[in-house]
Amino acid sequence: MTSALDDGSPTTADHELEVLTWSQFGDASRELARAVVASGWMPDLVVAIARGGLVPAGALAYALGVKAMGTLNVEFYTGVAQTLPEPVLLPPLMDTSTLPGSKVLVVDDVADSGRTLELVMALVREHGLPADVDGDGDGQITAGERLPVEARSAVFYTKSQSAIAPDYTWLRTDRWISFPWSALPPVTEE
Repeated sequence: MTSALDDGSPTTADHELEVLTWSQFGDASRELARAVVASGWMPDLVVAIARGGLVPAGALAYALGVKAMGTLNVEFYTGVAQTLPEPVLLPPLMDTSTLPGSKVLVVDDVADSGRTLELVMALVREHGLPADVDGDGDGQITAGERLPVEARSAVFYTKSQSAIAPDYTWLRTDRWISFPWSALPPVTEE
């Protein structure tokens, strides 16, 4: 349920809202994709943090012309400003066998506490494969050495308390955010 503050800003319960409309989302997607391109770094793969990052990741993948996509399911928020003690990976888990040596853009809707994004970035970066580290091209693997995954992150919103600074952010806010894909309750609650 939303209401308006004296300044006209919408609120939910006791939280001032930042409202993202579908039209703004389209513009934000293009602006965020342009920031990635302008950095001179292009991903081979886009990984969505589900559920909030599914729609943003799809939009960014299209805007960047990247067809390879994956999804990692993470549960953390259980309600407005209510979380589990720690983010939890949910099945099914993404096949990470193709990550080594790749440039991976991890996408979520918001870096609020940043704990979900931090977990996923660590997970993606850890999935390198053994590499031919002696450089002679013979394919011999030196124990413990791995071919790194070059991962960067993109979010539409970053909050000041985020534990991680995303590589690409569209806007910074400390308001609770109403996203167009999650603004209404599930139809099962109607």
